[in-house]
Amino acid sequence: MTTELRNTEFHIRARDGADEHGPYELDTDPGRTADGVAALRYTSLRVLRLPPGGSHTFAAGDSEWIVLPLNGGCTVAVDGGAPFELTGREDVFSGVTDFAYVPRDAEARISSAAGGRFALTGARCSRRLPARYGPASGVPVELRGTGNCSRQVNNFGAADVFACDRLIAVEVLTPGGNWSSYPPHKHDECRPGEESELEEIYYFEIAPAHGSEGLGYQRVTPSGNGRGTDVLTEVRSGDAVLIPDGWHGPSIAAPGHTMYYLNVMAGPGEERAWLICDHPDHGWIRDTWPDQPVDPRLPLYDAPEAGPRPPLNDAPEADPEAHPEGDAR
Repeated sequence: MTTELRNTEFHIRARDGADEHGPYELDTDPGRTADGVAALRYTSLRVLRLPPGGSHTFAAGDSEWIVLPLNGGCTVAVDGGAPFELTGREDVFSGVTDFAYVPRDAEARISSAAGGRFALTGARCSRRLPARYGPASGVPVELRGTGNCSRQVNNFGAADVFACDRLIAVEVLTPGGNWSSYPPHKHDECRPGEESELEEIYYFEIAPAHGSEGLGYQRVTPSGNGRGTDVLTEVRSGDAVLIPDGWHGPSIAAPGHTMYYLNVMAGPGEERAWLICDHPDHGWIRDTWPDQPVDPRLPLYDAPEAGPRPPLNDAPEADPEAHPEGDAR
């Protein structure tokens, strides 16, 4: 199998993953195949576009979801309850956003008076947790790396920030010319205390500049032990890369164009944790970071101040009708 074909299978271009008659610009759920084998078993990502006054209803099924505005605001009503009002944002490069959590086996209705685009990040899960609102003021904004490896991480759905059963999701912003998701790392084996087994989806948007839409590059290399995902591909706004396994990184932002990507992760383990292993040939780069300053272009923005941050890391009680662990598949 050639790298070109692998790129085609694992690189989902804007509109390629959606029903041309449906509301989703991108729709990739567990079961999507690559090389004839299901590339994803646990994670989902849908990008929903709504016109002004538009609405869309979806069934959560056996997955939990976070509704995250990419641009614009919306309301999210779960099982006919009082809607969560999401202020949203102008775009992913202008600020963090509030969001809503939708539990498994629920029905959610998303409505937008002004219209917009909304990411639905999902993960197959076992427990049914309560529907909740996540305020923008509660999103920790982290600067990671230094020098030309500097990037900003919005940890809205990180494992130690917001309670979910299996879903982990964060946003990463990389100034033009920088290498992000670096050093290359993996999380495709369960090694307690050292590495989590998590598949991942990268969804990209690239900031335009000087009349150009911009571009970036994504690399994934095989991690061995029968794991053969191999991708080197050019990405543009609206594209996604599926990473069922393998060393992933760098994510390279073209000079002059800030790169945004949304990471969606989930796996079969009962412990919800992001534990990674650096590539042995490149992990040394971390030792150089203390001697370099963080890119002065960062942060692009901070979370808005609205008093003390709510205790988002406190896990809520699960629904008494939670499903057994075996349902997570």
